[in-house]
Amino acid sequence: MNIDIEELRCRLALYRTPGIGPSRYRQLLQMAGSATEVYRGKVTGLDNAKLPEKTRKALRAPDWAGATNDLEWAQQQSNHIVSLGSSNYPELLSQIPDPPPILFIKGNLRALQLPQIAIVGSRNPTHQGRENAFRFAKHLSAKGYAITSGLAMGVDAASHEGCISAQGVTVSVVGTGLNQVYPRKNIPLAEKILESNGALVSELPPDAPIARENFPRRNRVISGLSLGTLVVEAAQGSGSLITTDFALEQGREVFAIPGSIHNPLAKGCHALIKQGAKLVESASDILDELAQNSATLVARTSPKQASSGERPLLTETELAVYSAVDFEPTGIDEVIVRSGLATETVSSILLVLELQGIIVSQMGGQYSRVVREEMHHERECF
Repeated sequence: MNIDIEELRCRLALYRTPGIGPSRYRQLLQMAGSATEVYRGKVTGLDNAKLPEKTRKALRAPDWAGATNDLEWAQQQSNHIVSLGSSNYPELLSQIPDPPPILFIKGNLRALQLPQIAIVGSRNPTHQGRENAFRFAKHLSAKGYAITSGLAMGVDAASHEGCISAQGVTVSVVGTGLNQVYPRKNIPLAEKILESNGALVSELPPDAPIARENFPRRNRVISGLSLGTLVVEAAQGSGSLITTDFALEQGREVFAIPGSIHNPLAKGCHALIKQGAKLVESASDILDELAQNSATLVARTSPKQASSGERPLLTETELAVYSAVDFEPTGIDEVIVRSGLATETVSSILLVLELQGIIVSQMGGQYSRVVREEMHHERECF
């Protein structure tokens, strides 16, 4: 879906309207046909939307200045605005209830297309909890997963750091506009995330201020971007458990690390395990669980391609990895040799190709191409 600049400007103005959340935003677009039509006198014909008078008044006086500022922000290097329905919008996130209509992204846009695992937990973890977050993130990122968290102090920060230490890609979903970093102590970490080919993501306009109510909202985006969510340490009633509630609602995997019965920060994890979360003792527990559900995950992440028969567009590097995989099971070591690429790069791309539904994982760390008639001449397909 291509959106012209005027339609995007109207969408940004509509998005800024008080009382217009994701559900009403989508309803208005469906009723008017486009955001542009909303502002061409169609608002008076939207009585069925049952909008509060405050919202109707705001629609009659759009925040054009704010929308223009958003567009100017997107003109800056590495800044992006992605609208729901566009090709750059993360497929997994689009499948959650009421996905954000607009995402503001600073950094590597392609980071959001990578298979992601969320890691969340206490802002004041124990030394062991911080170490667990760092090590799990490091191990999982070395296997090709992007690590997603919320840039908070404690477990979030340790997770981002662990991923960066493995030269992996990490995504930070924040509860403020991207013109600022909160908490300010994590400004250096945010810079490292961007320098490491990661991304900062917000559903709020760049100039949005710090507001307590925005942080629970961002938790649904953290889980919505991810195949599964790992809770490292969390007290009962912890805000981290909001993320797992969203993950369960979204049909995603939930993992929890157990701890001492005397540690109050383990009680939230223990409660999750009692409710059916996967008990995790090593990163392999997560990898094995996701591998077992790979067919389901592939189906979730590629519904448009699966239903339409479209072939995914591959970069030159992705095509090199795809070409190194046979229709017969091919070991990852062989793929590395054939492609001539680094182990971390191959692992990451194999997961991307699997989620696109054009290769499948086999037992023993092997991969094979999906047998489709239209892919017999794969070099002509991409």
